[in-house]
Amino acid sequence: MSSERPLRADAQRNRRRILEAADEVFAEHGPQGTTEEVARRAGVAIGTVFRHFPTKAELLRALMKRLLQQVTDDADALVAQGDPRTALLEFFTRLVERTTANRSVVGLLAAEGIEVPLTGALGSLTGVVQELLRRGQRAGGIRPDIRVDEVMALLVSACQGALIGGWSPELRQRTLAVMFAGLTAGPAQPPSCER
Repeated sequence: MSSERPLRADAQRNRRRILEAADEVFAEHGPQGTTEEVARRAGVAIGTVFRHFPTKAELLRALMKRLLQQVTDDADALVAQGDPRTALLEFFTRLVERTTANRSVVGLLAAEGIEVPLTGALGSLTGVVQELLRRGQRAGGIRPDIRVDEVMALLVSACQGALIGGWSPELRQRTLAVMFAGLTAGPAQPPSCER
């Protein structure tokens, strides 16, 4: 049994408001974003921020944990209610967009000396990605020869590229279109060595 007591309803609301405000502040101001500005936007005292998150690093970690939970919730919703033919592609798009939107938080964590192991975080999604892949293949929307490790490699590559490369919305859209063409087209033929 956990030694932590559940938060009261008002404390839960404050925590949620702090995280939402922190998302905005760090997205807008990057490293110059302050906990004071987070408190102001959340409508709470600075002491309330520090009660929930004693350090900026803990606040940033909580934002990353929240991001992973949002991504997991997206995937679960797509498994339950998404169109099987396109759910994997929709998840792919949402994940790249969420990763891009949280670029400043990842950069801030790195500046604090905290590495964000994107591969490991995404690896925790392998099971749900496998389910989206199977459903897409059964519905005829995804090539039958695609394996989950290939999909995970593409997901990590797209997220890392968007995160580190700062891809523009147009480049993200074009890159995903190329990946999706490979996932949905007939089996690719290896290039011929003969000329």
